[in-house]
Amino acid sequence: MFRKKRRRNTMARKVIVKENPKSVIAEQYRTIRTNINFSMPDSDFKTILVTSAGPSEGKSTTAANIAGVFSGEDKRIILVDADMRKPTSHHTFKVSNIYGLSGVLTRQCELSDAIQQTDIQGLYVLPSGAIPPNPAELLDSNRMNQLLETLKSQFDLIIFDTPPILTVTDSQILSNKCDATILVINSGKTEKEMAVKAKEMLTLSKANMIGVVLNNFTIEKNHYFYYQ
Repeated sequence: MFRKKRRRNTMARKVIVKENPKSVIAEQYRTIRTNINFSMPDSDFKTILVTSAGPSEGKSTTAANIAGVFSGEDKRIILVDADMRKPTSHHTFKVSNIYGLSGVLTRQCELSDAIQQTDIQGLYVLPSGAIPPNPAELLDSNRMNQLLETLKSQFDLIIFDTPPILTVTDSQILSNKCDATILVINSGKTEKEMAVKAKEMLTLSKANMIGVVLNNFTIEKNHYFYYQ
């Protein structure tokens, strides 16, 4: 008799700031947090959107870890999985996806039923919920605007994980509603033309792009990481 091998859930993104907080990578996410704070010193920003040019560039991993490092500042942080086409946050944080963003926007559930606390203190998740036929229309609705204001009153910072900007219009729509936008670029994978096009589309949508995260960059062997 043969035992069936369990398939590993490849949709779960690694929250390195929780699993290995003293690692070099976790320290880089803390540097990103510092740079975000420095980029808008005179603004009381509440919403950050994370997107990428194309798929599989690390934007969901980046969004989850940025949310994790900000929660370490004794703040109430919520990660909203606004990728209602290929959601991952419920896998990453091992929470239910029965109720989520799509259900709230279509009035199928209450917001209080959809928000879930993670095992990271101060960090909450609003998963995507069921995949709807019209994600872009839901994000561009008055209901979404109302939800955004409600979340602002309940949380110190809202981080949106959105689809790749070159594939669908969802990120363009939502970036116009957010205080800041971060573009994730995969080193060695994202073509220069795609990165430039992604930036142009964010500019056209009047997004406040505060920076770019270079993902999967290989540190050379003779590079030393110093800390005190």
